[in-house]
Amino acid sequence: MAPPSSWPPWLLLLLLLCLAAGGILQSDAQPDSKGFISIDCGYTGTSYVDDSTTLSYSPDAGFNDAGTNHNISGEYNRPLLSRRSQNLRSFPDGTRNCYTLRSLVSGLKYLIRATFFYGNYDGLNQPPVSFDLYIGVNFWASPNMSSWSDPTGGLVTAEAIVVVPDDFVQVCLVNTGAGTPFISGLDLRPLKRTLYPQATAAQGLVMFGRLNAAPTNKTYIARYPDDPHDRIWYPWYDAEKWAEMSTTERVQNIENDLFEAPSAVMQTAITPRNASNNIEFYWDAKPKPNDPLPGYIAIMYFTELQLLNGNDVRQFYVNLNGNPWFPAGVTPQYLSNSATYNSSPSRLNRYNISINATSNSTLPPILNAVEVFSVIPTTNIGTDSQDASASMSIKAKYQVQKNWMGDPCLPKNMAWDRLTCSYAIDNPSRITSMDLSNNSLTGSIPDALSQLPSVTVIDLSGNQLSGSIPPGLLKRIEDGSLDLRRRNQQQGSMNNMTAVKPQDLEAMSTASYGGGDDDSLRIVDNRRFTYKELEMITNGFQRMLGQGGFGRVYDGFLEDGTQVAVKLRSHASSQGVKEFLAENLVSMIGYCKDGEYMALVYEYMAQGTLREHIADVKATNILLNARLEAKIADFGLSRAFNHDTDPIPTNTLVGTPGYVDPEYQATMQPTTKSDVYSFGVVLLELVTGMPAVLSDPEPTSIIHWARQRLARGNIEGVVDACMRGAYDVNCVWKVAEIALECTTQASAQRPTMADVVAQLQECIELEKDRAAGFYTGGSSSSVDDPSWSYGGYASGQFTYVSNSTAFEMERRVPTVVTGPAAR
Repeated sequence: MAPPSSWPPWLLLLLLLCLAAGGILQSDAQPDSKGFISIDCGYTGTSYVDDSTTLSYSPDAGFNDAGTNHNISGEYNRPLLSRRSQNLRSFPDGTRNCYTLRSLVSGLKYLIRATFFYGNYDGLNQPPVSFDLYIGVNFWASPNMSSWSDPTGGLVTAEAIVVVPDDFVQVCLVNTGAGTPFISGLDLRPLKRTLYPQATAAQGLVMFGRLNAAPTNKTYIARYPDDPHDRIWYPWYDAEKWAEMSTTERVQNIENDLFEAPSAVMQTAITPRNASNNIEFYWDAKPKPNDPLPGYIAIMYFTELQLLNGNDVRQFYVNLNGNPWFPAGVTPQYLSNSATYNSSPSRLNRYNISINATSNSTLPPILNAVEVFSVIPTTNIGTDSQDASASMSIKAKYQVQKNWMGDPCLPKNMAWDRLTCSYAIDNPSRITSMDLSNNSLTGSIPDALSQLPSVTVIDLSGNQLSGSIPPGLLKRIEDGSLDLRRRNQQQGSMNNMTAVKPQDLEAMSTASYGGGDDDSLRIVDNRRFTYKELEMITNGFQRMLGQGGFGRVYDGFLEDGTQVAVKLRSHASSQGVKEFLAENLVSMIGYCKDGEYMALVYEYMAQGTLREHIADVKATNILLNARLEAKIADFGLSRAFNHDTDPIPTNTLVGTPGYVDPEYQATMQPTTKSDVYSFGVVLLELVTGMPAVLSDPEPTSIIHWARQRLARGNIEGVVDACMRGAYDVNCVWKVAEIALECTTQASAQRPTMADVVAQLQECIELEKDRAAGFYTGGSSSSVDDPSWSYGGYASGQFTYVSNSTAFEMERRVPTVVTGPAAR
């Protein structure tokens, strides 16, 4: 990969905006360009590409920080065993251990698959009887390991399709006392929102079986790349009972297809060997721990593979337990997908399926493929996403081991040690107190603690923490809403531990000075400058860098040569101290409160504003330091709040025309989505090189201008001509689409800033590949048009094979196939 200094300006600017918006996660813990996450659990090497699927698999170190790595015993390392089944991670300690999959899209539908291959890794010849799997705080499955030593199988797979409520999801293994949990592989695949409509926010689908009827190659197991969604379709045939049909012509998905079965699967079908017979098969319901008679969803796929003569008719009924499954006869169309399915789950002990020709049909029935899912409730609401994210940041900061895995508050019997939560019926749980005392913690107090608005007590005593208290915590301490305890071990015994109260702030701060109108300037562990020192630093305020409503910013140098910017409040400024401080997110170095003079000294941003790096853009609030790292200045709404819809506690919002959220202008109630709107405008400026408001031939919003051209597919007419084609067209398209999503009229329809950052990351990867010479010219996969995968753990699935584990291996050849059981 080329060094950053050689990257094109387009990539650098996109990267700095993404950094300013929220930061970048570890690359090996990111979805790939298709939105796939593919993890080889227990693997300690570097990422690799699987020869069969061409998919890239990553080690699991970036997703989990517990457990131990193992290799399976040599005698179980069979030729057809997939590479990632040769190792695993086990979890002998703790009740719950979790993998965290990040950079997802809140509210999107995902397919999650976990695989397990015991392989006598521990030399005991005794796999766990079972353990539980959870997706977030909702029960998923209890994998059955009874077939682990089967010479033709042994791989157990669990798959679910769920709607993910946050921008991350956790997959947790729970020890139920029946053996040590372990895992071999974990996959996540995003789905279009329209696919599998039976999967909703309240209900998930758990794979029971997925079958490809009569593939011409009986060892063929269809998956990616033949299935762009990486579903795994296992062969299903019975030469004694069924004749087979096939074509080499491509089978097309219908418009707005709800399931998008791949052409490679739909090109083959079964039909009764005796034309007067029916196609028949069945499966039995499998009880679950909390659901003795689970509901099932079935999808049956049909397409006509023969070009019929004028008098030929193929029409048939699909029946369940002797009753019509579908009220009308099915007439499959030539080389076009169709499917019958139930929208609501059925709850029966046995499901007998019979497909029989109608009275006017001249041809027997056919069946191309089948999927069956059981359903699970996903109505349990996890801890408030802001609280969960903050607590996970704190865990990462301090490397807390304890039982801090999975959701902090739920299930209640697995809540994190020394956390107290509040529980409501219809609202997410909130963290109300956090006890981190006596844990030998070192370093600074993390700002993430400020992102726990419901916490009233934080105990940090008995540790060795240093540095200042974050301003957000200081404010809450001062207003009496937070009791912070921070007596360090070296400061005295625990018997002398005291709580930080408002009256203690003077002692904790380097200085505290009263301001006018009840304002107060309380800055911890920052240098206090006198006005005369500021005069020396700035050489008599000789070089002005900028000016605003607060006053002027001057260039300066400290005694050690460090270049700084000095923001001096004008006597004419109407801003108070709170507004003065709130406007800046660049790094503070010190302050001055010297009589009538008030100033801030902060990091010098050597590269000036974003405006100076792109044509004609009003983006002066984005400053760049010498390393082209972005910081936000004078952007008062860019702060963290409880929810996306929470009102921002400010009386007025001062904004430049073209950047201000129209919903705020109508309601005078700004929210964090107001900043999302403004950020979207900046993205459009970056792409187009145009100002937020165009004046020729008449005043027009850049949003309206860009929407008109993009609606016609005219990306070249939108992109800044100064780029001269030095960009990945898919990247630019995606940035423009993100910008338009951010600037929708209704704030509820705008993405969160976390969503924006995740999508910009994909753009950056596209552009980095192009800059490094890997550009192929192909189109990219958007988050809303992605792919997914297979599952179905071992049990009495469909009685379509004599061995119930015959379709459990990812790439194994079923050795005995007898078809459905006769009735």
